[in-house]
Amino acid sequence: MAIYAIGDIQGCYAEFRRLLDQIKFDPGHDQLWLAGDLVNRGPHSLETLRFVRGLGGAAITVLGNHDMHLLATVILQVKSSKKDTLQHILKAPDCQELIHWLRQQPLFYYNEQFCMLHAGLPPQWDFALTRKLALETEQAMQGVDYLDFFKAMYGNQPNIWRDDLPKTERLRFAVNCFTRLRFCTAAGELDFSSKGAPGSQPAGYLPWFAVPGRQSLDMRIIFGHWSTLGFYQGFNCYSIDTGCLWGGQLTALKLADEPQRISIDCQASQNPLEFD
Repeated sequence: MAIYAIGDIQGCYAEFRRLLDQIKFDPGHDQLWLAGDLVNRGPHSLETLRFVRGLGGAAITVLGNHDMHLLATVILQVKSSKKDTLQHILKAPDCQELIHWLRQQPLFYYNEQFCMLHAGLPPQWDFALTRKLALETEQAMQGVDYLDFFKAMYGNQPNIWRDDLPKTERLRFAVNCFTRLRFCTAAGELDFSSKGAPGSQPAGYLPWFAVPGRQSLDMRIIFGHWSTLGFYQGFNCYSIDTGCLWGGQLTALKLADEPQRISIDCQASQNPLEFD
């Protein structure tokens, strides 16, 4: 069985299917690991959701910030942004079925060799704490009180980890790490204002994976979310969001002792300058 990790699709369904053809993906024998952000900004989010759901156990997806945004939009019944491309999902006859399925997906996934999440980890979290907080957050999101979870999900505070954070703040911090993090200080103070490549961040901040002595350094982590970083391999991490939406590439990483990158070129669906 081959396992392929694929970066942010964001509704670029045609490119997704073309990449699957390129790697000769066989759902009867192979497995996909999808690094989150299945939806939004691209033209075919509905088709992407339906297809991935239809793959059953042949596809594992972790939730990204755009996936969480879709869930909150439907569950809280709020108006979507003018920059969103979620209308086909919101109007689909199977919208509630898709939302229920998406809400059951994890924030963190792993096997014996690799771990996958959408964005990043603060320097204080090791594997055990990462797994614990992911499970706690997933249980809140999937449980009977999930409406309360989504009502409290948004916000940039707290921006640094403490073991004694109250539950609501702990879950919000966890969601922000798993789905939004790019830069933080050496002490773990999160920054959500910077979206550029490493080197563009404010003084005192580092890419989360480059913080000296972070407790997750022994984990081989696959992540997306960071199209301005692009493909990157270092610090025991693999960044695989290569900007398909913006006219870059869609990337699959064949997971093995020596991972193999397979990418296809993409036509831009959006102009990044319109989202600064």
